Order: sequence, then structure tokens, then C-alpha cells
Amino acid sequence: MPNFDIDYRMITIKTCDGTSVRGKVNIAPNQRVSELFTHQKGPFVIMVDASYSGGSGKTLFINKDHVVWVEPEDQTP
Repeated sequence: MPNFDIDYRMITIKTCDGTSVRGKVNIAPNQRVSELFTHQKGPFVIMVDASYSGGSGKTLFINKDHVVWVEPEDQTP
């Protein structure tokens, strides 16, 4: 069975309807959050432990075409 690295980063996404979603995205080693939106194929970004006006602790598939901005939280070593 393959062993995949998990590296969650906390981000906030603002969608074109004004919704703010805060949650975690999994990125590959040595990858930046921005590359999820610029280099990754597919129309969706998957967020886990997401919180928004509709609830918290959700897993969401967010269409990249509906994202206005993304704010990664600082990683403190």
C-alpha cells in the first residue's frame, strides 16, 4: 500500500457570493498553497475541518472558478 504524506495548511477562502470558509487543505511536500489553484488540475479544491456560516467540521469541495481570494495562515515552526 502506498504511503502518502499529509501536510495540512490552514487557509481562508472568500467566494464570489461573499462566503468566507476557513479550513485545511492538504498540500504536497515543498508545495505552496498557491499551487493548489495554479498548477493542480481539476476544478475543485478540497477543504477539511472547514467552518463557514453553514456549519463547522465539514469537508467541502470548492469550485476554483468561484474563489475571489485565498489567505494562507502563517506557519510557525
